[in-house]
This record gives sequence, C-alpha cells and structure tokens, in this order.
Amino acid sequence: MNEKYNVYLVSDSTGETLDRIFLSLKSQFANFDYEKKEFAFVRTEQQIDKIIKECNKSENSLILYTIVETKLAKYIAKQSEINDVPCFGILGNLILSFSKLLNQKAIHKPSAQHVLDDDYYKRIEAIQFTMTHDDGKKVDDINNADLILLGVSRTSKTPTSIYLANRGYKTINIPLVPDRRLPENLISNTKACIIGLIADPERLADIRRNRVAIMKDHKIKEYTELEYIKKEVNESKNLFKRNNWPIIDVTRRSVEETAASILKIIEIKKIR
Repeated sequence: MNEKYNVYLVSDSTGETLDRIFLSLKSQFANFDYEKKEFAFVRTEQQIDKIIKECNKSENSLILYTIVETKLAKYIAKQSEINDVPCFGILGNLILSFSKLLNQKAIHKPSAQHVLDDDYYKRIEAIQFTMTHDDGKKVDDINNADLILLGVSRTSKTPTSIYLANRGYKTINIPLVPDRRLPENLISNTKACIIGLIADPERLADIRRNRVAIMKDHKIKEYTELEYIKKEVNESKNLFKRNNWPIIDVTRRSVEETAASILKIIEIKKIR
C-alpha cells in the first residue's frame, strides 16, 4: 500500500499558479496518494510558522510554495529544513535564471501577475462577451467575435468558450440543431476563426442520457438515440467540410487540450 502524503501548497498570491503546477506534477505519478491543503496570501513569518506547526502534526508532510519576496522565501525554506519538512520553491530558481538572462533585477512583488493592465481588461471584456453569446443566444453582432465554435449538443462548446475567453478571446458558440438555420452572417464572416467540434456518437449518447436523467426530462427521445446522434454528427462534419472549417474531435480531449488545439489553429491562420 502506498504512503499517503500531506501536501501543503503555500502562495503569497491567489495560489492559482501553484495549483496548476501541482496538477501537472501529480499527473505524472500513477500511484500518488495525497491530501492537499492550500494557503493563499501568505506574506508574514507568523503565517509560515503556523503552517510549519501544522506540518509537524502530520506524517509525510511536504511543502510546495510560490513566494517571490526573497526574505520570506528564505524563511520558509530555512524553517522547513529545521523541522525536517521537504520543501520545494517553484519560482525561485526560474526567477533567478531569468534575472541573469535579462540582466535586470526582479521586482519580487506578490500578485504582480494580477495587475489591472490592458490584458486584464481585455480578458474581462472577452468573458462578458462570451457569456452573453453562449449557446447561440445572441448572433446579431457575430462580426465582433474572435472565435466561433460550432457543434451538436454536448460537444463541450460552452466550457471551451469560457476557457478561451479567459485567454482574452471573444468567443461565440452556436449549437447545431436539425432544421434550425445558421445565422446568415456566419458564412460571410471573414474576421473570426470558425471551428467545428465533433465527438464520438456513442460517447455523446452516454453524456446525453446522463443529462436527461439529471433533468428528469424524458420527452426528447431522439436526443439520446444513437442513430439520430450519428446522423447529427455526420451532418455537422459535412457542414464543416463544405465551408473548409477546421474540425476538432473532442471525444478524448479535456477542455484545456481542445483549447490548445484551437489556439494552434489561430496561430497557423495568423501566419498565413
């Protein structure tokens, strides 16, 4: 039986960066049993002392931290060593190496990545736009979009759109429904990158059945029928091919992987 670890994620900011790094790290180990505790906005030695004290009460404790203020980073490293707690600084060496490469000192300011600059406001605007245009609710200003995602029901259009909006892309997602016409200005849109999303029909059938069960709506029989779904998916493929729109199969992809593929398509389109 594998040992269970108590992982303490300590950040001087929101902890978002550290959480994502830990997510990538743990995915590389198939048999990593752990319990995670997160500490955000840690900016005093007293806060660190409390964390170390808690570590001492647990077995197999380890600390991962992102603390950019030099004095505090040294303090957590020293106290961890004194108390024999494995401790790993995520950004320290990287900041130092970058500092040498750029030949300038780092500012070592917590939450510096959350500054209210143009990029921040661009993301907020993109999120608001995307939420307003979710599921084909609003298409009269389709020419203002950076991205347009098309796909039949349950092809991850909404979560992918929101993820891309957080990257600053104004995204419209439009469901493909039989006998429902697409927006007239979609085909003529030359500004936005239009991408078709598809998925394996059997997988879609499973997802739709679960959704119908949760909603307790059994009136829409065709919605979950495999043959009907196969027809939907084939028609969507034909639509995408006719218009020469890139196609992404989301069956075995996470939202992040789908978004990464979309961003790659955008990059290629820019080069052309």
